[in-house]
Amino acid sequence: MPVDTATRAAWPRPFPPRLSARVNYLLHHALTPNRVTRALARFLERHERAGWAFTATEKAVKERAFGCRMCGQCALPATAYACPQTCPKQLRNGPCGGVSADGACEVFPEQRCVWVIAYERAEEAGHTADLSLLQRPVDHRLTGSSSWVNYWQGRDDDLWADPAGVRTRLPIWPTSGAAA
Repeated sequence: MPVDTATRAAWPRPFPPRLSARVNYLLHHALTPNRVTRALARFLERHERAGWAFTATEKAVKERAFGCRMCGQCALPATAYACPQTCPKQLRNGPCGGVSADGACEVFPEQRCVWVIAYERAEEAGHTADLSLLQRPVDHRLTGSSSWVNYWQGRDDDLWADPAGVRTRLPIWPTSGAAA
């Protein structure tokens, strides 16, 4: 069944991140929760205007860098910073069966599948083991909230697990085997 142009235009589009995965892993290291970031997160949650301004800034930065759609539960560290929410089908655990042999998206064949982009970036940065982690479904109640605040408050601690269901932390530095 054909899809009308207005509906198709509203679908997310695969988005190639602006910075290399290596640079993103380093920047992520700077955002690791600590006493200062946790205090900032508590402050932002207590002060509505500051929280709103912070979230708007986060949205502007991440939208340009990753095509972020503000799901509030950022999976970027587990996908080599290629946002799975930019997949037209919003698949969180790998590509659909419609990826072409040359890596093109099934829905937007003029663009590369975001999961192909994620694999290429993970391979280049030595993080392919991260892609074997299982992503939990998106909690839509958090849509539009700051994923940085959620991360600093520990709400992201169970976003992914290894295939055996064991919660795991992602390594900042490249690994040769399974995620640590």
